[in-house]
Amino acid sequence: MQRALELAQHSVGLASPNPAVGCVLVKDGVVVGVGRHEYDKRDHAEIVALKTAGEAARGATAYVTLEPCCHTGRTGPCTNALIEAGVVRVVAATTDPNPAVSGRGLERLRAAGIAVTSGVLEREARTLNDGFAKHIQTGLPFVTLKAGVSLDGRIAPAPGNALRGAPVFLTGEKARAQVQEMRHAADAVITGVNTVLQDDPHLTDRSGLPRRRPLLRVVLDSGLRTPLDSKLVRTAQDDLLIFCTVAPTQRQRTLEALGVRVERVASIEAASDQFASGTNGGAQPARRSGVCLKAVMKRLGEMEILSAILEAGGQLNASALNGGHVDKITLFYAPVFLGPNAVPLLQEALTKPLMPIPSAIACVDQDVRVDAYLRDPWGES
Repeated sequence: MQRALELAQHSVGLASPNPAVGCVLVKDGVVVGVGRHEYDKRDHAEIVALKTAGEAARGATAYVTLEPCCHTGRTGPCTNALIEAGVVRVVAATTDPNPAVSGRGLERLRAAGIAVTSGVLEREARTLNDGFAKHIQTGLPFVTLKAGVSLDGRIAPAPGNALRGAPVFLTGEKARAQVQEMRHAADAVITGVNTVLQDDPHLTDRSGLPRRRPLLRVVLDSGLRTPLDSKLVRTAQDDLLIFCTVAPTQRQRTLEALGVRVERVASIEAASDQFASGTNGGAQPARRSGVCLKAVMKRLGEMEILSAILEAGGQLNASALNGGHVDKITLFYAPVFLGPNAVPLLQEALTKPLMPIPSAIACVDQDVRVDAYLRDPWGES
């Protein structure tokens, strides 16, 4: 199963909007077939493994990181293929969160006389597909709030202490490399216009790993204040999406001519939801012109964005948490203090206490990484 998980890991970035899945066929203690799923190649991991094994699949055990499907979608049911190939045992890491499959695939195999075991390395397998689990059940993306944080809970020096666009690194190189791995595993990265104005980020996937579709860079910018000379706009190749609340203007047409996608969504005035700041500093009047986060998440879900990383400032972070849009928090704590005037992780109070479920705490050189879930995207699956 560990080998199957490694195969699934290699399909991250290549499988979305399908889940990342790996499969290993073993017969008489020898691996006779391996496979992973890549969306563009259509075949599921089980089918790839069966094709590589050929006749050796008969009498083999299949180790697969996700319950084999039992319905017809882009391809036929993997359960049928396993039965026809003569596989005698299937070991699945986890059941499928897809309501059309969950448990039914394993039952179909049992009914055909195949021995079935599930739950082997389940947690590791589920972590790979949190985005798929959330999206297939709700139609919404799995959102991870990511931030580099000082020991006193600050994410950037005090305003005015850094030049626009000049990188400010709280964490070390290894922590920043892990951020790139997170971006590679995500379908989108989300930020607010204030971060664009202050930091002028690229927000690209620089992991060097292959992916089938570009990382979608999303900016919440109610008034379309994203600078035309920003790094985001200058590097836009149909991978930059700005959500605004204003009617079409010449500025929108100019942005679109530069390769930027602009979509208008509901404002906070028209929806009972938390907002994304539309004015610098997150002052109270921004509540009247903010982008509706609920509308943004719904739209991203419609675009088959399974997972997104929120890399934003204190105002947007607080709004996303208060609106219930964050599923997981990943914080990289750096061994520094920035002082009371620095930018806080949350720029406004939470409306209710949050009780994260810590899943991992690890040292990354001099930094400490904390991963914690706010909800289980797999539910009761």
